[in-house]
Amino acid sequence: MDTNTLSLSLLPTLGILSYEKPTLTCYASRSRNHFLKSFSSINLNLTFNFRTPQAILNPSPITPTADGPTLREICQPHVPHHVLQRMEEIGYVMPTDVQRQGLPYLFSGRDCILHAQTGSGKTLTYLLLIHSIIDTEKSCVQALVLVPTRELGMQVTKVARALAAKPTGVNGEQKLCTTMALLDGGTLKRHKSWLKAEPPTIVVATVGSLCQMLERHMFSLETVRVMIVDEVDCIFNSSKQVSSLRKILTSYSSCNNRQTVFASASIPQHKRFLHDSVQQKWTKRDVVHIHVSPVEPMPSRLYHRFIICDTRRKLQTLLSLIQSDTPESGIIFVGEQSEKSKKAGNAPSTSLVIEFLKTSYQGSLDILLLEDKMNFNSRAASLLEVKKGGGYLLVATDIAARGVDLPEMSHIYNFDLPRTAIDYLHRAGRTCRKPFSDINCTVTSIIVPDERFVLQRYENELMFNCEELAS
Repeated sequence: MDTNTLSLSLLPTLGILSYEKPTLTCYASRSRNHFLKSFSSINLNLTFNFRTPQAILNPSPITPTADGPTLREICQPHVPHHVLQRMEEIGYVMPTDVQRQGLPYLFSGRDCILHAQTGSGKTLTYLLLIHSIIDTEKSCVQALVLVPTRELGMQVTKVARALAAKPTGVNGEQKLCTTMALLDGGTLKRHKSWLKAEPPTIVVATVGSLCQMLERHMFSLETVRVMIVDEVDCIFNSSKQVSSLRKILTSYSSCNNRQTVFASASIPQHKRFLHDSVQQKWTKRDVVHIHVSPVEPMPSRLYHRFIICDTRRKLQTLLSLIQSDTPESGIIFVGEQSEKSKKAGNAPSTSLVIEFLKTSYQGSLDILLLEDKMNFNSRAASLLEVKKGGGYLLVATDIAARGVDLPEMSHIYNFDLPRTAIDYLHRAGRTCRKPFSDINCTVTSIIVPDERFVLQRYENELMFNCEELAS
């Protein structure tokens, strides 16, 4: 097992819970004394009640409660009282694993990589950090949250504004934190006017929109004290966004003048990423990697299956599955087009699937498209159709579907097998999320013979069983 990993794995066949102590890897600067260096790899027992950063390096004999410390107990010395009230009012009382492990480090001022499953509480974790740092009496942008897609940005903004609202029954003229969404499809002039008139405390931005503002000198990162990069792996894997993100991290700002937090459910080769973060000066040298593995990687109400066919038969196989399944609604995942395929002048898989279904599918479901290269209006139109209700088949790429929850779907089809196990988890995670839905969902992968061993690897890594369908 990787020593940087907290493994909480459910072994259903044995009916037991395998639980290992988490190992958090820290990069200590050479200027730190020998004592700190000796803690470059710290094993922490989760039964400790962590209240302060000092308690992490010098564990005191704190007697834990039955369920461990509450979120309020962890945050009380750092987060304003009215924010804690609002947090509990919304329903956040007990911390998740990533909050329990990450918040003490974040409150101590350390740069962090929060590496935990979708739905594990990373968003609330970094928003609580932001509220521990910002000063609402200062009229300037103090916190920046970068996201890969507009849809994810809208969700983060919604949570940020809900957390910053005045709690019920609280009177007074205390200035509240304001959040601006600087997302693709917005009006830059309107944002410029807002920034000039009364700067928001927090800006949630897509990489492209932020870079436009920076390049036109409409916005500066000089006053930003904390920078969050959410779904960091998604941005680094995007050829359109990665160079802009590097500029934001190193040219437009310095890691020495801010606290930096990277968050993601998946960070491939995370040891290498940790090394690069320090070497490329995206983070300070003492960055901490907090890796929380899920107890139950895959929602239990998902039924997994696969069918093997020849590449030339994949479209017809997809159609046959849809006709026999008669889904209430479904999403069809296709792979991103490679640069080699683009240069060869080939049509992307999304276009091939959409055109085939529109000419061959005779059912009642609407055929919709959601891909990264679509402009804002087209993406918004597709999502609006989905949210109206009624049946649909949404053809989507992985990047475009990040941040989009579709709890009422009954079927997911992997027309192209995802590149990694985590990508498989992300696709399956678009639906079947409690408490939003009680619908059982079927995930079907259409694979060629050579891909069977890849799918088996995903089954082993994510601990699920996939049933073969007769072709």
